[in-house]
Amino acid sequence: MTFFEWAWTRWGPPPPAAGSGPAVVATDPATPHVGARYMALYTYLQHRYASNVVLTFEQVESLVGFSLPPRARTERDWWTTLTRDTDRHSDAWTVAQRTATPNLSARTVAFERLP
Repeated sequence: MTFFEWAWTRWGPPPPAAGSGPAVVATDPATPHVGARYMALYTYLQHRYASNVVLTFEQVESLVGFSLPPRARTERDWWTTLTRDTDRHSDAWTVAQRTATPNLSARTVAFERLP
């Protein structure tokens, strides 16, 4: 037995109990639950020090890498209502602890940090 093997058996992690099933991997609680499509927007908002961040629709599209849906340009609810569908776009700012207030005529959206 080598020193490494001896040390591993002495101080290594305990072996799993027989029949205990697969190991459970703990997830990092800091991992955000934001869809991959809008992860760049979440990251941008999360790392901004300012309490209020105003972006044009074009800047949001540049961040996420695709065009916003037509509803985002015409319906205030797309920005202000929490979504539970497959798109889950609102998670990008709600998980970053911000609210979204669109100005449709100016084609901008203000993301304000929650108190």
